Amino acid sequence: MAKVCQVAIEYAFKELDLNRIMANYMPVNTRSADLLNRLGFSQEGLARKYLKINGVWEDHVLTSKLNPENS
Repeated sequence: MAKVCQVAIEYAFKELDLNRIMANYMPVNTRSADLLNRLGFSQEGLARKYLKINGVWEDHVLTSKLNPENS
């Protein structure tokens, strides 16, 4: 998964010239947290009751990665 995500990040930054990418995950999903951390995403906050999943409003951790070429 890390390789696929890294290719997508490179495409978003180099080909699409995006300045910022965001990724959100549920706090209980430690595997997603670890992956995003390894990919260089920074935690920005917690969105309480962000999405309704299977009838339950779930909190999500908000993360982002900035394009180093646009600094």
